[in-house]
Amino acid sequence: MCKTAAVLSVFVMLTASVALADDAQVPLKTELPKPLFLGTPVPIKLKQVEPAPKGKRPDFMVPVGTTNLAFGKPVTSSTADPITGSLDLLTDGDKAGDEGSYMELGPGKQWVQIDLGKPASVYAVLVWHFHSQARAYLDVVVQVSDDPSFSKDVTTIFNCDDANELGLGAGKELPYIESNQGKLIDAKGVKGRYVRLYSKGNTTNAMNHYIEVEVWGKPTS
Repeated sequence: MCKTAAVLSVFVMLTASVALADDAQVPLKTELPKPLFLGTPVPIKLKQVEPAPKGKRPDFMVPVGTTNLAFGKPVTSSTADPITGSLDLLTDGDKAGDEGSYMELGPGKQWVQIDLGKPASVYAVLVWHFHSQARAYLDVVVQVSDDPSFSKDVTTIFNCDDANELGLGAGKELPYIESNQGKLIDAKGVKGRYVRLYSKGNTTNAMNHYIEVEVWGKPTS
């Protein structure tokens, strides 16, 4: 084999090796808060509901180099002043369900939005609402976009608003019981800079709560 052919062969092998490394998948690793169910459970009166997970959630695989892009990022919402807590609690890394760890917005259709700072490929969104009590949040919709106003180029990655009460389209996912493991949503690598999460009360009261949101992905630029 001539020197040129040998060099080319090594280059092809190295290129293939890098490609394989880029395609490698690893389990998503996040710290979970302790279980914290308090008080008398309130009956959940829904036609269908996804039950809380029993035992450890199965590993969710993400590309090597995937990180929580939401940590420490700025948060805005449909209401300038939360009733309880502050918006920065959503991305501060504290997922505990006790007093002082959650933010509360008023009744009706509400949303929170995280600016990731730059466009990214998003592989998973993890959401913790109020998990100190077994409850389900209503009309939960999660969307990703490069438009901060979410008026164009919007991708919906989760929607359990089956009656289209929010006006964002009818969803097919089921409401789910809150737990300390949070809700893991498969974002399938969708690209965008902003993540917006909607809800409209819960099965215990009319309020909207958030403890933490993680957005797992890799910047695209």
